[in-house]
Amino acid sequence: MDSNWTRERILELSNAFMANCVLGAAAELGVFDVVASGPLNAEEVANRLGASLRATRILLDALAALGLLLKEGEFYRLPEVLTPYLTSGGAETVVPMLIHRMNIARGWTMLAWTVKAGIPAPRPAGIRGPQGDLEAFVGGMHVISRPVADQLVAQLQPLRFRCLLDLGGATGTWTEAFLRQLPEATAILVDLPAVIELARRRLADSEVRDRIRLVAADYLSDPLPGPADFAWVSAICHQHSREENRLLLAKICGVLEPGGVIAIRDVVMEPDRTRPIQAALFAVNMLVATQGGNTYTFEEYAEDLHAAGFADPQWVIRREDMNSVILARKP
Repeated sequence: MDSNWTRERILELSNAFMANCVLGAAAELGVFDVVASGPLNAEEVANRLGASLRATRILLDALAALGLLLKEGEFYRLPEVLTPYLTSGGAETVVPMLIHRMNIARGWTMLAWTVKAGIPAPRPAGIRGPQGDLEAFVGGMHVISRPVADQLVAQLQPLRFRCLLDLGGATGTWTEAFLRQLPEATAILVDLPAVIELARRRLADSEVRDRIRLVAADYLSDPLPGPADFAWVSAICHQHSREENRLLLAKICGVLEPGGVIAIRDVVMEPDRTRPIQAALFAVNMLVATQGGNTYTFEEYAEDLHAAGFADPQWVIRREDMNSVILARKP
């Protein structure tokens, strides 16, 4: 038990949403792209955004107070050091994830309603609309995965396979990382039709594009493509109930060749379900966003893998974030 709680610390924690919302709103509106061409005054920014002048000025001043913009007289500009991160075309942009987190926040604000009802609360789309929300989600997954994918895949070596089945693989960030490690291998990337179109665009210039087969399908309800000898189930089990996961794992087992390996990348809970803290909070995220999703312990994953026909589950990479990995094999 943390004995350092004070009245002031509790109130400070409850106030954390303010800075998050200022940053997220700026990302949703495209403020950073506009001021990257600056310096611009508030009226110029408001005109380019098609937004209220009063509201734009207040938002810009808050961003400057947080150090995310520089204010010089009546003019605002983006600090050069932040340009790679906060512009949509920046080399290390985090903008899609910032927008996705604002979409998430709309559900979190209704958490009390959700706890009473047991189902996610209705929530409106962001200002970019449902397609914009989808693109932010898929882009956010790339933002989070790209910096760690090559290193994590290297940690799994030696791992040999001829054909990778990447389920719910979004725009192929992990597929690329695996194929860079195994130059003789091929891959099948499966996701919903709208996501596969985004993957097709992002992978168009990839050095491994000719080794990737893109398949538009719902992995829960449609037949899975195969055969494959390695299945990568990355950050999708938490979206589903254990019953749904058992059905999915059994389907994967059915298309894997004998001796094939499944790898589950996800957040993994300790048995008391209060640690890691990120995992406990992410379970809340699944509560507000899904009908049956949750975060699971290794023991629960092991039970579900055994029930689906897999053997010898092992927790081979232990992390407190989404990058724990569990391996099992098809006998």
